[in-house]
Amino acid sequence: MLKDWINRALPRGLYGRAALILVAPIVAIQLILSIAFIQRHFEDVTRQMTHAIVLDIGHLADLVAAAPDRAAALAVAEGSGTPLELAIDWPEGAAAAAPPDSDTRLYYDFSGRVIIATLRAELPGVRGIDLRNLREVRLGLDTAAGPVTIRFDRRRVSASNPHQFLVLMAATGLLMALIAFIFLRNQLRPIRQLARAAEAFGRGRVLAYRPAGAAEVRAAGNAFLDMRARIERQIEQRTQLLSGVSHDLRTPLTRLKLGLSLIDGGAGSATEIAAMGRDVADMQRLLDAFLDFSRSDALDEPAEPADPVSLLRQVVADAHRSGQPVDLVAVEGAGLAPLRRDAVRRALENLIGNAVRYGNRAEVSVAVSERAVRISVEDDGPGIPREQRDEALRPFTRLDRARNQDRGPGVGLGLAITADIARSHGGVLRLGDSERLGGLKAELILSR
Repeated sequence: MLKDWINRALPRGLYGRAALILVAPIVAIQLILSIAFIQRHFEDVTRQMTHAIVLDIGHLADLVAAAPDRAAALAVAEGSGTPLELAIDWPEGAAAAAPPDSDTRLYYDFSGRVIIATLRAELPGVRGIDLRNLREVRLGLDTAAGPVTIRFDRRRVSASNPHQFLVLMAATGLLMALIAFIFLRNQLRPIRQLARAAEAFGRGRVLAYRPAGAAEVRAAGNAFLDMRARIERQIEQRTQLLSGVSHDLRTPLTRLKLGLSLIDGGAGSATEIAAMGRDVADMQRLLDAFLDFSRSDALDEPAEPADPVSLLRQVVADAHRSGQPVDLVAVEGAGLAPLRRDAVRRALENLIGNAVRYGNRAEVSVAVSERAVRISVEDDGPGIPREQRDEALRPFTRLDRARNQDRGPGVGLGLAITADIARSHGGVLRLGDSERLGGLKAELILSR
């Protein structure tokens, strides 16, 4: 429970966490200095200054006690020749202010606590101490001439500029934190560049990237460039292999078609010729699927801003013209998204083709949000069992036994091609159940 709360409270980004790592020690140092040094230091200074004023007050009490009468005592306390700088008041009449008989201070006056404790510990006859006025100390004291109120400047018992150290410490801490933030941002910039390059490559785009920053970041950048180069070589080699094989097989297939068209046989041989023609057509369809699969990972087509809703309408219109029972039933949102138009068109044609192949009708919907484009294709076919959906996205996987075989065998590349196109756009292909039609629901999610 505590761990989950801490994880939710911590910043999610690397910059925020690194900044917290920098700020937390600075704040901790400030608190430790404030408690261990400032408090003890100023408490000691206050105690020493209060001890000094106790000597003056004791001396004044002795002078008042030695005076023959109150007038003489007042002259001793307030005479021009006295260097004590203490004011003494006798309560004269009912209207006069009586000496304090209890200790009072403001709740935030921490040094006042030390003043009160020191005066009571070192000065006999203390009636009360009033520290509510931060500029003056009022001390009620019993003397030989009666109870009196002694007043003196608060600065004589408290450090006059305690805030200077706090201001200096806070200013130094803020300056060091600012320098650390600037340095940290410069160190994190290469990591952000590496993340953008990796994210763009995952969406099928190649951004110029040059490793920079600390040695570890440079090592990660060089490793990313090597990995990107290997992946590009593998994609290129796979594309060339499948394209070359498919291209080379087109010539003998063409000759077979021509030879079958020139054969003139009886009724029995005509049936065999028709069967051979279907086999040749299936081989042609397999080769076309191989070519589509080889082009699904190609990075030569740049992603450009396009309207996904308009593109989907075109694909649905083309499907209508070819006789496919598909309808566009819902459109939510609008806007442009970086798309490889030909690749997305091929993915949508694959999904719609699978839907009408294994079902009687298909319905398409699209939702454009700020972060993604979600295109759903639903059919009324038998669907795909939950435990086989991950397998259905793998290349050359055919699940015709679980679906309708009356529409002819599948190649096993349609969903794999669509999943590759979704990944090249930073998205994903999800398979689920259609609540409206009862068949399969394929969701093509493309990142914006």
